[in-house]
Order: sequence, then C-alpha cells, then structure tokens
Amino acid sequence: MFSSPQHRPLREAVSDLSWLFGRGYVLPSALKLVGDRYQLAERQRTAVMRAACSDEARQLRLDRRAELRELTGAAVAIDGFNLLTTIEAALSGGVLLSCRDGVIRDMASMHGTYRTVEETEPALILIGRLLTEYRVASAHWWLDRPVSNSGRLATLIRKVAADQQWNWTADLHLNPDRQLIDTQDAIIISADRVVMENSVRWWPLANAVVNTLQDVWLVNLGDAPHGAAASQ
Repeated sequence: MFSSPQHRPLREAVSDLSWLFGRGYVLPSALKLVGDRYQLAERQRTAVMRAACSDEARQLRLDRRAELRELTGAAVAIDGFNLLTTIEAALSGGVLLSCRDGVIRDMASMHGTYRTVEETEPALILIGRLLTEYRVASAHWWLDRPVSNSGRLATLIRKVAADQQWNWTADLHLNPDRQLIDTQDAIIISADRVVMENSVRWWPLANAVVNTLQDVWLVNLGDAPHGAAASQ
C-alpha cells in the first residue's frame, strides 16, 4: 500500500483533500470522496488524512514554528505519546509520512491503549541526546491520563532522565493538548494539528530525530500539483 508505485496517487489524493479542506469540506465526507476516487484502502485513507491540510492551516502552522536556534537555553513541553510513537515507529521499520505541512507523522492509532516496546527506551535516549545537543534547558513531558499504562511510561521517562542526568519531568493529565496549548513559557514539541495551530511556538523534534536515522521507511506525501500527477 505504500510502495513506490503508490506514492504518486497518494500525493495526488493528499493534494485533492487539501484543496477540499480549503473550500470548507469536512471529514469524513471529503475523505470518502477522495478515497473513492483513487480507490484507496482504509490504511491509505488514514495516511492521506494525516498528511493533508488546507493552505490556510499550513501557513498558520508555519507561522508558529520556532527556529532551531530558539531551543538553546529554552524549556520545552512535550506531547509525549505524539512524539514517542513516531520515534518507536521509525526504529521498528513502520511507515512514516512526510506531510504537507512539513511534519513527519506515524500511522499509529492508540485507541486508549499503550504498551512499551523494545524501541521505547532507545527512542527516549535518541530524543534526550538531541535535546542535549540543542542545549535545551529542561523538558516537561505531558501524557494522557486516560491511556492505559501512561503512569508506567511516566515512571520510565523519569528513570531514563535520572540515569542520564537530564532535566526532565513527566506528568499525566486528562487533557494534555489543552495543557500544551496553554503553555506560554516553553516551546511545544508536537505534531498534533490542534496543538500546532494554537500554541505560541512549536517545533518538530520528531523530524530531527528521524533525520538522524538510516533505513527509515519515509513516504513523501507533500505537495502534488492539483489535478496533475506529481513526480516521485
């Protein structure tokens, strides 16, 4: 479903769905229209949905995106599951999507359940090493309290941070997105659309981590000319 011959129609589908979003069409009707047109499987439709956004939404996100230099000496607030599942997917060979807004996203869908995997701790180490390289002053992880095993993950995050002497904290909250959006004194680490569009400043740490890895399954679903085939 995500092999090279599928990239062109998937990019065209993302372009068409983004065009519809820009003209007031909403999910799920717009996604059904585009998915049926390109005869996409359910998993492909999910990828197209995650990669698409209107021109207005893309510009809003870009306007709020921090510069790398701003991380030096800054505090960051991390959308925990959003970041961690992407890096876990990268390490395990899962499909990653390079989306229309320039952000890398994974295909994971937790549905209220999370379990640590063998990639979890290595993912945390990769994240921590980059934050250290960027000289980030502190990191606060927000995790969804309703998600099962979120407490165990918070404990693991604190343990890894203590072992590495990183200035990290981790908390659970019923609505971490709201907490992130309301944070005024830290740069937000998230690829969540709502968080990106409503935070004061955000930065795509997942992109930076993925770019340090080799043999990552990254599918480019960025812009394709509307109504025309895009080159691979």
